[in-house]
Amino acid sequence: MFLSDSDNELRRCSSVSTVSSPLKPASNKWEQSPLRKRLRYASTPKKDSSSSGPKTRKTPSTPHKNTPKRKQQAESQQVEANGGEADDGEKWRSVEEEDIEPPQPRFRPGRCAGPQLNRTAHYTPLELFQLFFSATVIDTLVKNTNAYGKIKHQAQKEKWVPVTAADMYSFICLVLYMGLVPLKTLKEFWRGSELFRLPFPASVMPCRRFLAISRSLHMNDPAVEAANDQKKGTPGFDRLCKIKPLYEQILEACCTFFHPHQHISIDERMVASKARIGLKQYIRNKPTKWGFKLFVLADSVCGYTINFFVYGGRESEPTGKGAGYDAVMRLLDIPFLGKGYKLYVDNYYTSPTLFLDLLKRKIWACGTVRSNVNGFPKTMWDNVPEKTPRGTIKWIRKGELLFVRWFDTREVSMCSSIHKAYNHDVAKRKVKDSDGQWTVKHVPIPGCIKDYNRYMGGVDLSDALIGYYNVLHKTHKWYKTLFYHFVDIATVNAFILHKEMCKLQSRPMLTQKRFREQLILLLAEIGSGPNRANVASRYRATIGRRACVVCKKKSPIYCSTCHKTLCITSLRNCYSEWHRKEFT
Repeated sequence: MFLSDSDNELRRCSSVSTVSSPLKPASNKWEQSPLRKRLRYASTPKKDSSSSGPKTRKTPSTPHKNTPKRKQQAESQQVEANGGEADDGEKWRSVEEEDIEPPQPRFRPGRCAGPQLNRTAHYTPLELFQLFFSATVIDTLVKNTNAYGKIKHQAQKEKWVPVTAADMYSFICLVLYMGLVPLKTLKEFWRGSELFRLPFPASVMPCRRFLAISRSLHMNDPAVEAANDQKKGTPGFDRLCKIKPLYEQILEACCTFFHPHQHISIDERMVASKARIGLKQYIRNKPTKWGFKLFVLADSVCGYTINFFVYGGRESEPTGKGAGYDAVMRLLDIPFLGKGYKLYVDNYYTSPTLFLDLLKRKIWACGTVRSNVNGFPKTMWDNVPEKTPRGTIKWIRKGELLFVRWFDTREVSMCSSIHKAYNHDVAKRKVKDSDGQWTVKHVPIPGCIKDYNRYMGGVDLSDALIGYYNVLHKTHKWYKTLFYHFVDIATVNAFILHKEMCKLQSRPMLTQKRFREQLILLLAEIGSGPNRANVASRYRATIGRRACVVCKKKSPIYCSTCHKTLCITSLRNCYSEWHRKEFT
């Protein structure tokens, strides 16, 4: 076979062009030269000479970008090649295809569900509150507050007056009272003007004494805190050291005196704070966006806080299965919890790995799920049009887990180990008809979404009960913010125990406001009161003295019937004068 000179030249050039220099890359000028284009076309294989029609040159194919549209086309072609199913052999089914209902769990709690108290006894609000703020808790607060108060007042002229258990009860009494009667500043509760005439705070504790305890309030030993501060930057440093003793005692009480019913839920709770500390978190979809984040396990029916922990950053030894997985396993680490529980969580926690591991512990779960989570069915074979009718249900069952997509105003994805795909439940929705009029329409709804809406609100119910009479007020110390929240948790849990006991004994229950009012009065009775021994000598002459309503001079005499301050001296008798005017 003989080659022409032009063919030999082309072959030599093409062989040279295929060898690239390892030292210097080809320049852009060479890439754009006519000779380069000639060689590219010459290296392209020619069509069969027998084909008819004019010969056209084709440029070599270049790799396309992996756009979502091309990716979707490739996946759909792969699905069609596999006979209409995804790689794992699953496809989204409609409600016309019957689903197998999984076996329902048998509820076997470790203890009898409900209050763990004597169910025939009548407990006062104070006795229920003291289950959480017990004598041990009060002694811890008194001991650590006195230790810090002595250190703080060493360089001050005024000596530190030791705090007693009665003082601490009086302090907590006023903290709860300030949740019922909120004012802008703390000193306004002791003002004697007509606008701020509140006799109760002064009858419980003087203003100076309350502020002194508030400034020195401490939950941990200062020596332990100093030792912990030296460990900063090391794995042994405890970020929650300042709240640890009270934190652990409140947690133990929450788990001890109540056992949850079958339906429980886990969610986050935000405690509002503007403290400049790394513990502060931000959650966009919460009413309180900035503050301390708590992971909470609550009873879905009554809202009782069973277990919680303050988020202090990443765990030192994570499991590698996600922060949501670790939080759920930590909250459910209760030895006497039992089996057969139904847990409800949102898409922050839901994952097939978590639900399967919970099934091994005999805990069933249900929750919203993100479509990008590991284990979610990856199939495009669902035949869902762009404008899907409201109430459309698609489902896939993978082993013990059910995945459901429900189309309401937007698409909702669920994962459950409890439910069947569809139980012929319906939901009412307002829709516009062809005439533009609003009508009520019954649309199909999966059972998992119906139960999720019913039982997921346990933590939200607890947050609502706390928010009605929140004792939280401004403070410069971050650990005091959590102290006030612990008081809120103890009060709300005590109120829930009161309601549960009233249900068991078939007697009328108090409202939360009335419950708090009785608790405040009972705490004031066991408190210290305006005792002269607890006040510095230069302030003892003015203890309990308020402005007389007649002569406007200071007087310690107070009429409990008229709720007025009056005076009786050798020079004037405002007490008789006032009553003579009022009752004649």
